[in-house]
Amino acid sequence: MAKFAKIKDGIVTQIIVAEQEFFDTFIDDSPGEWINVIDELGQRKNKATIGCTYDTTRNAFIEPKPFNSWTLNESTCKWEAPVAEPVGGLHTWNEENLQWENN
Repeated sequence: MAKFAKIKDGIVTQIIVAEQEFFDTFIDDSPGEWINVIDELGQRKNKATIGCTYDTTRNAFIEPKPFNSWTLNESTCKWEAPVAEPVGGLHTWNEENLQWENN
């Protein structure tokens, strides 16, 4: 079994688990394209989730940007805070103060 994501306008709208043979006969006339979540070389980045973006150039699924101050790490295609999260304990990002706060 494999996971397939439906991409419409660059956004993942559905995810299903199916055999490739299912897609050989599956007719879906709604807008969008189905892609295998794992590419042939196993190089696609990140997990597909509904609502995330699929970036064909980066071959990556990218979660929505959590805060305006965060930037996309081009290597991992994951969002990073402008300040590293402290080690140990639970922390919440405070966008107003641009810092992590202890929970």
